[in-house]
Amino acid sequence: MDLSTSGRFRVLGRPREPTELLLIDAEECDPVYVGGEGYDGALAETVAELEAGYLVDAALAWDDGTPRFESVDVLRRTKIEFVDGVTGMFEAARETWAAADAAGEAMNSRVTRNTDGDPNGVLYVFAEQSGARDVFAEFESGLLPLEPLIARANEGLDDDGDRAVFVMRPTDEPFVAVYIAFDGDGLLARTVRETYGV
Repeated sequence: MDLSTSGRFRVLGRPREPTELLLIDAEECDPVYVGGEGYDGALAETVAELEAGYLVDAALAWDDGTPRFESVDVLRRTKIEFVDGVTGMFEAARETWAAADAAGEAMNSRVTRNTDGDPNGVLYVFAEQSGARDVFAEFESGLLPLEPLIARANEGLDDDGDRAVFVMRPTDEPFVAVYIAFDGDGLLARTVRETYGV
Protein backbone atom coordinates (compact mmCIF):
# COMPACT_ATOMS: atom_id res chain seq x y z
CA MET A 1 0.00 0.00 0.00
CA ASP A 2 1.35 3.42 -0.94
CA LEU A 3 1.45 6.00 1.82
CA SER A 4 1.55 9.73 1.23
CA THR A 5 1.34 12.80 3.39
CA SER A 6 1.58 16.54 2.97
CA GLY A 7 2.44 19.39 5.26
CA ARG A 8 4.72 22.27 6.04
CA PHE A 9 8.37 21.46 6.71
CA ARG A 10 11.61 23.22 7.61
CA VAL A 11 14.59 21.94 5.62
CA LEU A 12 17.41 21.25 8.06
CA GLY A 13 20.04 20.27 5.49
CA ARG A 14 21.87 17.11 4.49
CA PRO A 15 23.55 15.97 7.74
CA ARG A 16 23.84 12.25 6.91
CA GLU A 17 24.68 12.24 3.22
CA PRO A 18 24.30 14.58 0.24
CA THR A 19 21.66 12.40 -1.43
CA GLU A 20 19.00 12.95 1.25
CA LEU A 21 17.42 15.96 2.93
CA LEU A 22 16.40 16.21 6.57
CA LEU A 23 12.99 17.84 6.93
CA ILE A 24 11.37 18.85 10.22
CA ASP A 25 7.57 18.99 10.43
CA ALA A 26 6.86 22.66 11.22
CA GLU A 27 3.99 21.82 13.59
CA GLU A 28 5.00 18.56 15.26
CA CYS A 29 8.79 19.05 14.92
CA ASP A 30 9.16 15.39 13.83
CA PRO A 31 12.16 14.65 11.57
CA VAL A 32 11.99 12.78 8.27
CA TYR A 33 14.78 12.01 5.79
CA VAL A 34 13.68 12.42 2.16
CA GLY A 35 15.48 11.30 -0.99
CA GLY A 36 17.12 14.29 -2.66
CA GLU A 37 17.97 12.88 -6.09
CA GLY A 38 16.31 11.17 -9.04
CA TYR A 39 13.58 13.70 -9.82
CA ASP A 40 12.60 15.14 -13.19
CA GLY A 41 11.77 18.57 -14.59
CA ALA A 42 10.67 21.43 -12.34
CA LEU A 43 10.53 19.18 -9.27
CA ALA A 44 14.20 18.24 -9.77
CA GLU A 45 15.15 21.92 -10.02
CA THR A 46 13.24 22.85 -6.86
CA VAL A 47 14.65 19.95 -4.82
CA ALA A 48 18.19 20.79 -5.96
CA GLU A 49 17.87 24.38 -4.73
CA LEU A 50 16.65 23.48 -1.22
CA GLU A 51 18.97 24.70 1.54
CA ALA A 52 19.00 24.40 5.31
CA GLY A 53 16.40 26.81 6.66
CA TYR A 54 13.98 26.87 3.74
CA LEU A 55 10.33 26.57 4.75
CA VAL A 56 8.35 24.46 2.28
CA ASP A 57 4.95 22.98 1.64
CA ALA A 58 5.57 19.43 0.46
CA ALA A 59 3.76 16.23 -0.42
CA LEU A 60 5.73 13.09 0.39
CA ALA A 61 5.16 9.54 -0.83
CA TRP A 62 6.51 6.30 0.69
CA ASP A 63 6.24 4.07 -2.39
CA ASP A 64 8.97 1.65 -1.30
CA GLY A 65 9.27 2.62 2.35
CA THR A 66 11.62 5.53 1.62
CA PRO A 67 9.96 8.96 1.47
CA ARG A 68 10.30 10.99 -1.73
CA PHE A 69 8.88 14.29 -2.86
CA GLU A 70 5.69 14.27 -4.90
CA SER A 71 5.67 18.07 -4.88
CA VAL A 72 7.42 20.88 -3.05
CA ASP A 73 6.83 24.64 -2.94
CA VAL A 74 9.28 27.02 -1.28
CA LEU A 75 7.51 29.49 1.04
CA ARG A 76 10.50 31.21 2.66
CA ARG A 77 14.19 31.18 1.89
CA THR A 78 15.39 31.51 5.46
CA LYS A 79 18.89 30.08 5.88
CA ILE A 80 20.24 28.11 8.83
CA GLU A 81 23.99 27.93 9.32
CA PHE A 82 25.66 25.59 11.82
CA VAL A 83 29.05 26.92 12.89
CA ASP A 84 31.16 24.77 15.21
CA GLY A 85 34.42 25.89 16.82
CA VAL A 86 33.67 29.63 16.90
CA THR A 87 36.40 31.82 18.40
CA GLY A 88 35.98 35.38 19.62
CA MET A 89 32.28 35.13 20.48
CA PHE A 90 30.53 38.49 20.32
CA GLU A 91 29.88 40.48 23.49
CA ALA A 92 26.06 40.28 23.44
CA ALA A 93 26.23 36.48 23.55
CA ARG A 94 28.71 36.48 26.44
CA GLU A 95 26.59 38.99 28.38
CA THR A 96 23.40 37.03 27.76
CA TRP A 97 25.07 33.84 28.98
CA ALA A 98 26.55 35.61 32.04
CA ALA A 99 23.04 36.73 33.05
CA ALA A 100 21.72 33.16 32.67
CA ASP A 101 24.64 31.74 34.65
CA ALA A 102 24.20 34.29 37.46
CA ALA A 103 20.51 33.38 37.70
CA GLY A 104 21.27 29.64 37.65
CA GLU A 105 19.37 29.20 34.39
CA ALA A 106 20.26 26.85 31.52
CA MET A 107 19.14 29.30 28.83
CA ASN A 108 18.51 32.98 28.22
CA SER A 109 17.48 35.27 25.38
CA ARG A 110 17.51 38.89 24.35
CA VAL A 111 16.55 41.09 21.44
CA THR A 112 19.50 42.81 19.78
CA ARG A 113 19.35 46.26 18.20
CA ASN A 114 21.19 48.15 15.50
CA THR A 115 22.98 51.47 16.05
CA ASP A 116 19.67 53.33 15.60
CA GLY A 117 18.07 51.28 18.37
CA ASP A 118 15.82 49.27 16.06
CA PRO A 119 15.44 45.52 16.73
CA ASN A 120 17.51 43.52 14.24
CA GLY A 121 17.61 40.05 15.77
CA VAL A 122 16.97 37.76 18.69
CA LEU A 123 19.68 35.83 20.49
CA TYR A 124 19.27 32.63 22.51
CA VAL A 125 21.98 30.96 24.57
CA PHE A 126 21.82 27.40 25.90
CA ALA A 127 24.14 25.70 28.38
CA GLU A 128 26.46 23.24 26.68
CA GLN A 129 26.03 20.26 29.00
CA SER A 130 29.40 18.58 28.77
CA GLY A 131 29.16 14.81 28.92
CA ALA A 132 25.39 14.74 29.33
CA ARG A 133 24.06 16.22 26.08
CA ASP A 134 25.50 17.70 22.93
CA VAL A 135 23.16 20.66 22.43
CA PHE A 136 24.80 21.76 19.17
CA ALA A 137 24.47 18.27 17.65
CA GLU A 138 20.85 18.05 18.83
CA PHE A 139 20.02 21.28 16.99
CA GLU A 140 21.85 20.04 13.89
CA SER A 141 20.02 16.70 13.85
CA GLY A 142 16.60 18.16 14.64
CA LEU A 143 16.37 16.35 17.98
CA LEU A 144 16.22 19.77 19.63
CA PRO A 145 13.90 21.80 17.38
CA LEU A 146 14.76 25.25 16.09
CA GLU A 147 11.25 25.81 14.75
CA PRO A 148 9.74 27.21 17.99
CA LEU A 149 12.57 29.76 18.22
CA ILE A 150 12.07 30.84 14.60
CA ALA A 151 8.29 31.01 15.06
CA ARG A 152 8.69 33.16 18.16
CA ALA A 153 11.03 35.53 16.30
CA ASN A 154 8.50 35.82 13.46
CA GLU A 155 5.61 36.64 15.82
CA GLY A 156 6.63 40.24 16.38
CA LEU A 157 7.47 40.97 12.75
CA ASP A 158 5.00 42.27 10.19
CA ASP A 159 6.85 41.16 7.07
CA ASP A 160 7.24 37.92 5.15
CA GLY A 161 10.98 38.33 4.73
CA ASP A 162 13.57 35.63 4.97
CA ARG A 163 15.57 35.28 8.18
CA ALA A 164 19.10 34.07 8.84
CA VAL A 165 19.63 31.62 11.68
CA PHE A 166 23.11 30.98 13.06
CA VAL A 167 23.68 28.07 15.45
CA MET A 168 27.14 28.59 16.93
CA ARG A 169 29.26 26.61 19.36
CA PRO A 170 32.20 28.62 20.73
CA THR A 171 35.45 26.85 21.53
CA ASP A 172 36.02 28.81 24.73
CA GLU A 173 32.53 29.41 26.14
CA PRO A 174 30.17 26.98 27.97
CA PHE A 175 27.13 27.67 25.79
CA VAL A 176 25.62 27.28 22.35
CA ALA A 177 24.12 30.38 20.72
CA VAL A 178 21.20 30.56 18.32
CA TYR A 179 21.13 33.97 16.67
CA ILE A 180 18.20 34.87 14.40
CA ALA A 181 18.73 37.90 12.19
CA PHE A 182 15.40 39.40 11.15
CA ASP A 183 16.70 40.37 7.70
CA GLY A 184 18.41 37.38 6.12
CA ASP A 185 20.46 39.59 3.79
CA GLY A 186 20.76 42.60 6.08
CA LEU A 187 23.77 44.12 7.79
CA LEU A 188 23.55 41.92 10.89
CA ALA A 189 23.42 38.67 8.90
CA ARG A 190 26.26 39.81 6.63
CA THR A 191 28.37 40.83 9.63
CA VAL A 192 27.93 37.47 11.35
CA ARG A 193 28.83 35.64 8.13
CA GLU A 194 31.94 37.73 7.58
CA THR A 195 33.07 37.64 11.21
CA TYR A 196 32.74 33.88 11.65
CA GLY A 197 33.56 32.71 8.14
CA VAL A 198 30.11 31.37 7.35
